[in-house]
Amino acid sequence: MTVSAVAPTNTASSQAAPKSQAARDKSFLDYQAFLKLFMASLKNQDPTKPMDTAEYMGQLAQFSNVEQAVQTNTKLAALLQQNSVDQAASLIGKTLTTADGVTGTIKSIQIFSDGNVAVLEDGTKVIVGPGVTISSAAAPAKATDDATSDTPAEAPTKDA
Repeated sequence: MTVSAVAPTNTASSQAAPKSQAARDKSFLDYQAFLKLFMASLKNQDPTKPMDTAEYMGQLAQFSNVEQAVQTNTKLAALLQQNSVDQAASLIGKTLTTADGVTGTIKSIQIFSDGNVAVLEDGTKVIVGPGVTISSAAAPAKATDDATSDTPAEAPTKDA
């Protein structure tokens, strides 16, 4: 039995794919390779000695497990991506301080496959990672004015 090699059809786009996409392509390629090998073994089996039913059922179970694993990985990747976006969105408006002493309010977050970058209000970009402290934005100081004091004025008293 001869089985041809399995190769990606578009190598230029697969080389330019990000790390997570490359990992998905590799698992998809493994899934596709499994399908091709399984179908080739069914097509090329000896008709005088067909595959044992138990062996056939075992291979179908493996096929089902591979398919479920691919679907689980796809859904897990989507869930992790959404979680990363939600966490990044919650950082906007917070105060960021680095070990170097850079401090500022987070204006936006840039999300990359290998981490997040906070853009501060002054345009400074800081990698969100070890050594970075993020805290709630400081509340502005309350202005007090003597004319609008919170202390109630004493009512004048009449002498009898």
